[in-house]
Amino acid sequence: MTTFGVHTGLQHTTTDELRSLWRHIEALGYGWISIWDHFYGATSHKKYGSTGQAPNAECFEAVALHAALACETSRVRVGSLVYSVGYRHPAVLAKVITAIDHLSGGRADLGLGAGWSQVEYDAYGIPFPPVGQRMDQLEEAAQMVRGLLHDEVTTFSGATWTLDEARNEPRPRQSRLPIWIGGGGERRTLRIAAQYADGWNVPFVTPEVFAHKSRVLDEHCAQVGRDPGEVRRTVNLGIAWTDESLVAQFGDLAEMVRPGVLNGSDDEVLDRIGQYVAAGADQINLALRAPFDREALERFAAALHLV
Repeated sequence: MTTFGVHTGLQHTTTDELRSLWRHIEALGYGWISIWDHFYGATSHKKYGSTGQAPNAECFEAVALHAALACETSRVRVGSLVYSVGYRHPAVLAKVITAIDHLSGGRADLGLGAGWSQVEYDAYGIPFPPVGQRMDQLEEAAQMVRGLLHDEVTTFSGATWTLDEARNEPRPRQSRLPIWIGGGGERRTLRIAAQYADGWNVPFVTPEVFAHKSRVLDEHCAQVGRDPGEVRRTVNLGIAWTDESLVAQFGDLAEMVRPGVLNGSDDEVLDRIGQYVAAGADQINLALRAPFDREALERFAAALHLV
């Protein structure tokens, strides 16, 4: 059965607005809510300026808001799409998600990514290595958090990080807390997902591109000897019933994300959803950023009879 969720951006908003939004999403019948991990706003817009430039720097920190999301809801899965492993030591992330799992009563998911927004790294004095090294870090992080979350004791030796009989106690509430890998890179990202993840997420792609990448993930699963059905597949899509709404949400990035934005009539949106499901999507998340279009969420939920 397909799950429908909402991925909530943390830029140009308030904590009161987010808390109210999360409660509303849960009441509408969605099964998942997630946050992103950025230090600066991830929109290029004439109102806010380019990414990382004032006042587009306005963005809440992810760990604190992930914990708030866990406390503000009672039913939905609470995820992160995705934490940048370059910002936090993987062992710290394992401890973070364990605490959030307890706060949520066992509803937490941990998403990991290699990171991409160099302006944030540079501004905060965090090294931004070449993409190959960042992918190496992602692979190390996936192994480390998998051990810390699922095993009693973890020893690991990598190029960037090491663990020496490390324990993560108390244990998560869930016996197996899901680990997600985000991104569409076919050579490294999807292989890492095949080998270490419980779920894979990619944003703003067409059903055809999603189907292709899902097949590549299947191939990687076969190569590492894993059942492809063990990796949950999800896509983040925009929702904009009008072009005005699309531009309000994404600004100058509107045309770039348009291939992965739902629009048109209710029937057209439902047909498009069916195409993603046919392409292999187990879960579809509506990727929202302020100004949050609550009417769009309500209309989508009503069309799918979520409540």
